[in-house]
Amino acid sequence: MSLHPALQPYADAWTHSVEAISELVQPLVEAEWNRRTPCPGWSVRDIVSHVLGLDSEMLGDPRPIHTLPRDLYHVTNDHQRYMEMQVDVRRHHTAPEMTSELEYMIIRRNRQLRNESRDPGTKVRGPLGTELTLQDAMRRHAFDVWAHEQDLRTALGRPGNLDSPGAHVARDVLLDELPAVVADRADAPRSSAVVFDVHGPVEFLRTIRVDIQGRGTLESSPALGPAATLTLDWETYFRLACGRVTPEASKDRIKTEGDPDLAEAILRNFTVTP
Repeated sequence: MSLHPALQPYADAWTHSVEAISELVQPLVEAEWNRRTPCPGWSVRDIVSHVLGLDSEMLGDPRPIHTLPRDLYHVTNDHQRYMEMQVDVRRHHTAPEMTSELEYMIIRRNRQLRNESRDPGTKVRGPLGTELTLQDAMRRHAFDVWAHEQDLRTALGRPGNLDSPGAHVARDVLLDELPAVVADRADAPRSSAVVFDVHGPVEFLRTIRVDIQGRGTLESSPALGPAATLTLDWETYFRLACGRVTPEASKDRIKTEGDPDLAEAILRNFTVTP
């Protein structure tokens, strides 16, 4: 047996992104590994360590036994502590150690994917002892690795791959979160609609409709007379959704129409990543 067709797009997206990461970091000198990235508290080395940690867990490797320092200001909750473990344990690794581990991990993961015969609905281990389906795990992982590829590109001044396979996975993952952003967190009025018009390398026009019970649904058809319309480019959209930039820092790249208070509430609650 081979990889289920439903899983192939996520395997392809991961492969494209992780190989891009390897290409980005291979020529870096030691000092460049310490460059700050858009992720709070994380350097280039930390981002690569995080990707290594994510993939080692996809491989089923045991988590490191390690005690975190008490002075990590950016670590404020259990999820962040969980993720920080794989990062902090590699903080003193040299550039050759990092690139060697990355190369070996890519070889192991490619072998795993070639031999993957499980059903997409198979339950697998997630962060903090959670369970999720193999399909959800691979989808989320493809999104994470692409987002971190973009973090590295920003830190290193090497833009690109905004329309790669991982970008399209990221679009779908982020759109799935949009009804909760509009209906629950921004508390949009019942029986209203909010339109998102996104342009750039990844383009889409989506409507969030809020029903009489206050539940939000995602639709691809435009709305007549929406309560608010937000127009922005794809790069700004995903950076806001991933918490890499603030609405204030991005206001010159966002056009809003309709209810200004609702648009502001949506942007204030736009970040959906932990």
